[in-house]
Amino acid sequence: MENEKLSKNELLMKIMEYKFSANDMALFLDTHPCDEKALKLHNEYVEKLNEYKRIYEKEYGPLTIYDEADSWSDWVYEAWPWERSEK
Repeated sequence: MENEKLSKNELLMKIMEYKFSANDMALFLDTHPCDEKALKLHNEYVEKLNEYKRIYEKEYGPLTIYDEADSWSDWVYEAWPWERSEK
């Protein structure tokens, strides 16, 4: 990834873009399981998605209850992702 400093909203947009793209490629692969080019592209999208998610979670905390929250109560009682202020 480029050495770019993205805002919270830009990171969320990147996450949504790569999640959509990875899901779309997964659907394509359901009907074209032997397409090596599509599989490679899917894996690239998943890698970028995970990279942007790691950056977001490091800066702003978990995106969902399943993402590295220390405990259930941390997730419930801390500010929700959309309530956290921009850094």
